[in-house]
Amino acid sequence: MKKLILLLLFVPLVSFGQETYKSKLKFNPEINLIKAEASCGICMLNMEGKECELAVKIKDSKYYVVGTGIDDYGDAHSEKGFCNAIRKADIQGEVIDNKFHITYFKLR
Repeated sequence: MKKLILLLLFVPLVSFGQETYKSKLKFNPEINLIKAEASCGICMLNMEGKECELAVKIKDSKYYVVGTGIDDYGDAHSEKGFCNAIRKADIQGEVIDNKFHITYFKLR
């Protein structure tokens, strides 16, 4: 009985102890918007990688994204998710070490 009570007390502590991270991307009017295509680098953009990750294609260059994740805009494996569709996006940020460090991301 004591084990059951301890278990019931422990489960809520563990679940409330997890902090959800929500990226804080903000539009900067002083920086030009970049029109890009966004999708899963492996599934849709034929990039090398180990798992599904958000990537952007700017003109003919492809970059994995740092600063936001593939599931931050819905389930990546849904019908219109990034693993099944290439979506148009307006982005801001810069390329550092062949990764796009994003500061603003909005799907069109």
